[in-house]
Amino acid sequence: MTDARKYTLRFDAAAGIWKLENDKSHRTVRTFATKDKVKGGELKNALGREGGSVKIRTRSGAFVEERTYPPGPGPRKSR
Repeated sequence: MTDARKYTLRFDAAAGIWKLENDKSHRTVRTFATKDKVKGGELKNALGREGGSVKIRTRSGAFVEERTYPPGPGPRKSR
């Protein structure tokens, strides 16, 4: 099993855009004009078929949520 690719979506105040960055290489994978653009499947498309895990931050840098593409089966249920 391979490790899932990890990304962070953060706001770049100097450029005025949202950047999706690879956590390992710190390279920008894709940029978005507004945070609303990531809601319509654009984030999933940016990650491609291999998918990955994305940490989403606010404009101030606070952690909001983490999304995984493709979504996993979730936690196993206990008996």
